[in-house]
Parts: sequence; structure tokens; C-alpha cells
Amino acid sequence: MTTIRFFAAARAAVGLDETTTDAHTLDDALRAVQADDPERWTALQERCSYLVDGVSTRDRSTPFMGVALVDVMPPFAGG
Repeated sequence: MTTIRFFAAARAAVGLDETTTDAHTLDDALRAVQADDPERWTALQERCSYLVDGVSTRDRSTPFMGVALVDVMPPFAGG
């Protein structure tokens, strides 16, 4: 089972801090998310970075075998 944590705009679009999944890939997991704002969530996914067990990726075909934690990181401004 993989835990997916949502941050900032992703959290707002999905309506959850985190969820769990038994999906086989990052893409499968993201498609299965039942978002509060599905249109916003779909658009946002293309701009997010994903930390898969601490390793940054944008490759949605990343397999989840053995993955414990995924962080969904939307673009943000700050300093």
C-alpha cells in the first residue's frame, strides 16, 4: 500500500491531506483520486512534481512496487 500526500493547490483540488492506494503506477494512482474539484485536479497534475520515496520525478509511468510514500508537489512561489 502506498500513501499519497497532497500539498498546497493539490490539497485544495483533491480535498484531502493524504490517501492510500494499491495502484501499480503513479499514473494509475493519480487517475484514481476522487477529487473535490476534478477539473482543477486534472489540469494541475501536468504541472506537479512528484516525490516517490524522496526521489523527484515527473514520469507518470513510475512503478509503485515497494513504494511507501508519494508527495504531490504543485508549483509554488516563495522565498
